[in-house]
This record gives sequence, C-alpha cells and structure tokens, in this order.
Amino acid sequence: MSAVIRPAQRGTPLASGGPARAIAFDADGPVPLARFLAQVRGLAALLPPGRHAINLCEDRYRFLVAFCAVALRGQVTLLPPSRAPAVVADVLARHPDSYCLGDGLPDPMPAHYWRLPDVLLEHPGGMPLLDDAALVAIGFTSGSTGVPKANPKTWGSFRASTAQNLAALRHLWPGDAVAPVVATVPPQHMYGMELSVLLPLLGEVAVHTGRPFFPEDIARAARAAPASALLVTTPVHLRALLEAGVAMPPLAGIVSATAPLCAELAAAAEERLGCEVREMFGSTETCVIAHRRTAREDWWTPMPGVRVQPQPDGTLVHARQLASPMPLADLVEVDAAGRFRVRGRQADLLEIAGKRASLADLTARLTAIPGVRDGVVLQLDAGERGVARIAALAVAPGLDEDAILRALRRSVDPVFLPRPLRLVDALPRNETGKLPRAALLRLLQCETAMS
Repeated sequence: MSAVIRPAQRGTPLASGGPARAIAFDADGPVPLARFLAQVRGLAALLPPGRHAINLCEDRYRFLVAFCAVALRGQVTLLPPSRAPAVVADVLARHPDSYCLGDGLPDPMPAHYWRLPDVLLEHPGGMPLLDDAALVAIGFTSGSTGVPKANPKTWGSFRASTAQNLAALRHLWPGDAVAPVVATVPPQHMYGMELSVLLPLLGEVAVHTGRPFFPEDIARAARAAPASALLVTTPVHLRALLEAGVAMPPLAGIVSATAPLCAELAAAAEERLGCEVREMFGSTETCVIAHRRTAREDWWTPMPGVRVQPQPDGTLVHARQLASPMPLADLVEVDAAGRFRVRGRQADLLEIAGKRASLADLTARLTAIPGVRDGVVLQLDAGERGVARIAALAVAPGLDEDAILRALRRSVDPVFLPRPLRLVDALPRNETGKLPRAALLRLLQCETAMS
C-alpha cells in the first residue's frame, strides 16, 4: 500500500531552476528537472516505513532520486563511512528503526533491504518543499583513526554549504551555462554528497548518472557531457588518469578532496588537461570549509563566513552551516587575512629522542621519491618497552626497500626512518582514497610474516 505524501506547508524548494533545466545526463542525453521531481514523488509514495534509510544505490541518479524521496517522506538518510557489509550492519544495528535501499542485489544481502523498481514511477505535482530545520542526513566519519562518529545534517546546513561551494567553483564555467559534473567519488561519502548530489539539486549543475572508476571510464563519461565537464575526483584517481595517458576531452576544471593533493600532481594535471585544479578542504563534521589552487598556493582560503581558530590540540571551525563551532584534529597556522596552512594533526606528531616530526610530512617525503607511486608512514602501537615504532608501506615497482631507505636518509633524521618498510602491490585505499588504519596494520603484518 502506497503512503500518502503531504507536501510541506512551509520551507525551501527541494531543487533550483525551471522544469526544463537538466539535473543529470548520460550517453542517452539529459534528464530534465520536471521528470526528476516526478520520479522523486513517485518513489516517495512507495518507500517502506522507518525513521532512517541507508542509500546503497550504485547509480548516481538513482541515489539522487532516493535521497530526495527519503527526505520527502520525513526520513533520514544514513551515510556509513563505507558500504562494506560489516560497516552497513553496524550502522543498522545502531539505528534499529531503519532499512536499506538500493538499485541492485547486493551479496551478501543486508538486513531490511528494499530494492528500487526497475522503472521509476512518475507522480505529477508542484515543487516539494523542505523545512530548513529538517534532519535529512547523518554522515559518519571514516573511522580511519578511531570509531566512526555520527554527524547530523539539516536541510538548511546543506543549503548553506552548497551555496559556498557554488561560489568557490562558479568561475570555472560560463555564466549562462549548466555545468556538467563527472564524479569518481561515491555519493554516499560527504564529499560526493556535496559535489555530486547537492550541487545538481541546488545549482545550475547537471551530474553524470554513473560513477566512473578507471581512466577510460572517466574519459567516456566526460565525452558524454554536453559541454566541458567539471571533474570531481581524488588524488588517487587523478594520478591514475594522468599515468594512463587516455585522451580526455576539454574539461572546465578539476576538483579534488579526501586526501592531500601534492603541488606537483596538481601542476601536472593543469598542464596535461588544460584546466584549473581546485582542491577543497573539509570533513564530514564541517562539510567543505576552504579551497585553494594547489599548483600555485600553499595557503587555504576559507569559504565566506568561515573562520578557523587554532587550539592547543587542533582547530575550532566557525561556519554558517554549523549550529556551533566544530573542533577538528588538524593543527593550523593562520595568517592576518584568515587564510591557513595545515601543520598536521596532534595524533600525527612524533617526538623521539627530543626530535619532532609528523607522519604527514614523512609520508610526503616517501611519496616524493622518484619511482614511489604510493606510500604511507604510520606509527605502530607501543610495544613491551613502551616505544612506538614507525613503519611504512610503499608501492614502488623497480625499487627495493634499501633503495627507498637510502633516499629517505637524505631528508629524514635517522630516528624517524621507518622500520619496517615493506613494498606492496597496492595500498588498501577505500573508494574515496582513504587508508583505514586497521587495513594498513593487517597488510603490514601480512607482509612482515611473509618476509
């Protein structure tokens, strides 16, 4: 039995633009806003009861329809840090009045799973409204340094952060055009949510329906765009795209986040692809709060209304989309204009034999070695003597461990040289390019046992 959807009596529009404005596109052409809204209303009438929904849709357009349908029903979308079965099961367990929805048949099948119909029904009607105070999503931190933390997001906070993102990127495409976006990041991640779900909803932006992963897939999606596309990606995907050397159509620009983007990679991308690379700084807790053109500048420029306040153990972020200042673990240096540089995290700082270093800086020095394609330096848990050793994993075909250590000795104090350093075929990055600590430790233990 279908539910009765009663439009909100007050609120702000679910989407911006006229009925003919394209909100999505693929090789078959654009999807107009009017059709999208009709499918949102149609799906909202079919959704099962519940307070929370985990959106597992692989197709980005169907994720977008489902996200809006869930919000229209007054339900809340849960955004786990990954779609791994154990992670999804844990979030379901912590939110018992919830269900999963998706567009396929996952294996294993999660509990309380509801599959979208193959053909989305369309219900006519006016523009749906959402109250700015309505809770529409709960994002979870990645858990790369601990237990994932829940971060509630209201419709008003999403609208405020999206307006800032649009202002920071709007110069990349013509003023009277709808910008096509091609995204390699999943919409379930907060960065993917902001740049490939909320931008198309609230700006003159149309998003590609898929999630291209391999370089040729990215090029194919960009070629399907009606105009030069804005590529929303990560440093891992960007490096792979450049190394593959695939023929890319002209791009309006490139946006990168989820992991630090080195200036050398940003500059190479700008030269090879002929467009600006804009790096975004944010978190699940705060959404995007700053940006920079990494090939040319080291300092981050805060979004309008954003102020970062250094603290002894991190940073306090003041922003329009935040109900109250939000603490972050990043240590920053702020200049007179309010711009900032990240100096690492308190947990990343090392002090050995009276000398100091940071894991982020050591990782940067490791990956800067010619021939090292990827790498990470981490601190192991303290052993029986209470000393926490430094270890490293590197992807470096053609190099051996001794060669890498010799190169590191040129710029790293001997007390901070990683022992052990292990060569691996690939690092265990998740779909947004992050490196969960537990996965790194498992890989390090495996490589140590085999050596």
